Amino acid sequence: MTLLAIETSCDETSAAVVRDGCILSNTVSSQVALHAEYGGVVPELAAREHLKNLLPVVRRVLGDAKVTPDQLDAVAATQGPGLATALLVGLKAAQAVAFALRKPFIGINHHEAHLFSPWIGVRGGGALAANFSDFQPNVSLIVSGGHTLLVLVQTELKHRVLGSTIDDAAGECFDKTGKMMGLAYPAGPVIDRLAEQGNPKAFDFPRPLLHDASDDFSFSGLKTSVRYFLRDNPALLDDPQQIRDLCASVQTAIVEVLVAKTIRAARRNGVRCVTASGGVTCNRALRQELALACKKNGFALHLAEKSLCTDNAAMIGILAGRKLAQNIPATGLDEDIKPGWELA
Repeated sequence: MTLLAIETSCDETSAAVVRDGCILSNTVSSQVALHAEYGGVVPELAAREHLKNLLPVVRRVLGDAKVTPDQLDAVAATQGPGLATALLVGLKAAQAVAFALRKPFIGINHHEAHLFSPWIGVRGGGALAANFSDFQPNVSLIVSGGHTLLVLVQTELKHRVLGSTIDDAAGECFDKTGKMMGLAYPAGPVIDRLAEQGNPKAFDFPRPLLHDASDDFSFSGLKTSVRYFLRDNPALLDDPQQIRDLCASVQTAIVEVLVAKTIRAARRNGVRCVTASGGVTCNRALRQELALACKKNGFALHLAEKSLCTDNAAMIGILAGRKLAQNIPATGLDEDIKPGWELA
């Protein structure tokens, strides 16, 4: 089965061709440079760029995969969650293609696709790991600019959300604290780089909900703490080493919360495997600390490859293929976007 998948949930236009669970091609057109001027994603600008980029991106992945439209068996797209205007571009384009080709259409939950991304081996031809079902149930951390979730994956396509962010997501905290420091957008990767030469114990910031019994997250208090700290210590930003120390201290606070709550949830649910995905999973400290914590607790760890951590159509296509293989009904061509679609 050959599928065309489209992803436009935020500011990256992506398309992929997937055949029988293997990625034949996957392309992402980033809008980072466009939104950097505004220090964040501007929804209307994102939608306009999707309109401009989508057709060339689709043509490219079809060409790279050496697949013609008439060889497609199905079409998939992100239906939610995400920015409404951005989602609309990809979803309606995919539905139009499916209608024109008289092929089934599958609307995909972006978060559910992230649950599959740690099992996709880019170096192995972009296929799902043959033994991925052996590690179910598992606890999965999905952490990005807009979302921070802990999910219990019971079996394939069956899962339950354990906790989520009650205010700012971890990636949002990275970007907003970085903006306060005058770092370039997106600030998360910049903090990651500067923190490597910083002292993580230089400044003590709160670890919100670290000892709370729930699996929920909260990062607004940490963000506010950094704001007041910079207000009271403005000269710090004139010292490059102190900026590096500040980056390391903020990063450590965020990572400590993410790792501790993930490990605690895994213990409580009696699983033997932890997975992580989403853009913030590119952070080197998070990957290292999760690996250390899992080794200490005897958990297997599967991290999404960095190229599949950020928004991408490959994971959308992989999940759509799994759904079709299990005879899950196609999505109606008249169905609309679901910007606030929660993971069931």
